[in-house]
Amino acid sequence: MSNKKRLKFIKRLSIVILLIGLLLIHFFVPRLITEIRNPVVGLIKRNRNIKHDLATNKTTSSKEKEFYFNSFDNTKLSAEITYSSLDSTKGNIILLHGIRSSKLQFTQLTDFLSAHGYNAIALDSRAHGKSEGQFCSFGVNEKKDITALIDYLSKNENLNHFGVWGQSLGGAIGLQAMGYDKRIKFGVIESTFSDFKTIVNDYFDLHAGFSFSPFSNYLVNRAGEIAEFDPNDAMPIKYCKSINQPILVVHGNEDKRINIKYGKANFSAIPSKHKEFIQIDSANHSNVWKVGGETYFNRVLKFLDDQYISKKSLSI
Repeated sequence: MSNKKRLKFIKRLSIVILLIGLLLIHFFVPRLITEIRNPVVGLIKRNRNIKHDLATNKTTSSKEKEFYFNSFDNTKLSAEITYSSLDSTKGNIILLHGIRSSKLQFTQLTDFLSAHGYNAIALDSRAHGKSEGQFCSFGVNEKKDITALIDYLSKNENLNHFGVWGQSLGGAIGLQAMGYDKRIKFGVIESTFSDFKTIVNDYFDLHAGFSFSPFSNYLVNRAGEIAEFDPNDAMPIKYCKSINQPILVVHGNEDKRINIKYGKANFSAIPSKHKEFIQIDSANHSNVWKVGGETYFNRVLKFLDDQYISKKSLSI
């Protein structure tokens, strides 16, 4: 092959590779962001939240019930309620897991809450676990799912006085839900972000070693087009401005996936007079429970019990 033909071949090959790359960036890469059931994403190893062995001091087993309900767009979602083991119920806590996890994350926590007098409702977020759906919208649709869940529980279980406890993505959903639906009376929010576009840009920097916001914003906007949601609404900090309910915001100061500065920004934006920021020293994104240990869970339990006491005093 002559040099001229070789050069021509290289040029054509380069154009083909460039076109394939552009097609992948436009059509496939955005799906890796938002398509939960994408088989390629399933091959990627992710850090799972490290559980902490909770002492429940239970003498009887908890009563549980799995159920399904339809959300605002007829997506069928799966949840499980673990009822209070006490004679009375202090409140109802909706548990929200992180991305590509499921309600199984909360097996021990539901028993812990039940033993201390709370109904615990663990939800499979849309496109996760046993719930229907293909895409995650990072709180845009999920906050409406929480409203549909509360509607269902109010009507079918005759429950009221709801709270949320969310981790990572679940924390972002929890913040948006608290600003959106005032039937949520309190919240525990762990290790979450302030703005979807910003955190995607941060993830590029973390995993690829570089970040370029125009590029990551393009991918986020394409992900929104594919999954049919507005990425500009996936902004927990915007909903924080409407939160007047009591809230705990929790973050590890060694979190490399979602920097603690975002937890502090969310906290600062919340106008509630009953708010507290808990920094878990030496904890990363996945081990807040493990590092915090019994001290942390007792602190959260006191917060939850304070909401019950406040509810009782208002009803007198």
